[in-house]
Amino acid sequence: MIARSILITGASSGIGRALALAYAAPGVRLALLGRDASRLAAVAEAARAKGAVVEAGTVDVRDRLAMASWIEAADIFQPFDLAIANAGITTGLAPGALTEDPEAVRAILATNLVGVLNTAEPLIAPMCARGTGQLAFVGSLAGLHGLPYSPAYCVTKAGVHAYAESLRGRLEPQGVLVSLIIAGFVKTPLNDSIDAMKPGEITDAEAAALIKRGLSKGKATIAFPWFLYVLTRLGRLLPARVYDRIMAGVTVTVPGTQERIGPENI
Repeated sequence: MIARSILITGASSGIGRALALAYAAPGVRLALLGRDASRLAAVAEAARAKGAVVEAGTVDVRDRLAMASWIEAADIFQPFDLAIANAGITTGLAPGALTEDPEAVRAILATNLVGVLNTAEPLIAPMCARGTGQLAFVGSLAGLHGLPYSPAYCVTKAGVHAYAESLRGRLEPQGVLVSLIIAGFVKTPLNDSIDAMKPGEITDAEAAALIKRGLSKGKATIAFPWFLYVLTRLGRLLPARVYDRIMAGVTVTVPGTQERIGPENI
């Protein structure tokens, strides 16, 4: 599938930024969403320099009504071939803590999970009506098995995986492809904050190239690095407490997010 009209959320940094630049080319229209206006403007300018037509919107993925309004208008103007629900944040347990900050937990749920729903829902009906299109969801290896140092993040990514897998069976008979991206460690500002061994870590540009290639082939699952994906899947075959003991020996520090949500997003 050759995508010429593409929506990317979380486009102001990290994988979203790298995807915008990977797709930017003459004849391509990019609709880029992010919350940081200055960084988003810089990405838009870089994409335009590569020949793309760019629309940039400083829209918060947690805001369902604003997302629906922006996406629906952009899709009417020029129907999307591809939408990539990429926006996300991370959070984890403080050293010695037993629970995460409840407000941080709700902030990550609102961004990583509800934000994905807010991205996809406005496009499902129009894409199905056209009988064509592709929805892509950025998940994580953390969505395959719970991790003791970042429970809320794992919840959000497991939810994204289940949502993508559920949509795929429902939408593909209507002509709409659904792809799940299961990413390992990618060198981004978000992952740089995590203190841990990062086996198989790649740059955001390398990740974008892998994702773009997989999406162009219409793959249902795009997972990398492959060896870590296989090991994580095999880990689910171990007795639960054996896996728990193995993970207890892994030292990881994930800073708690400073993101918070207003009452209207709860």
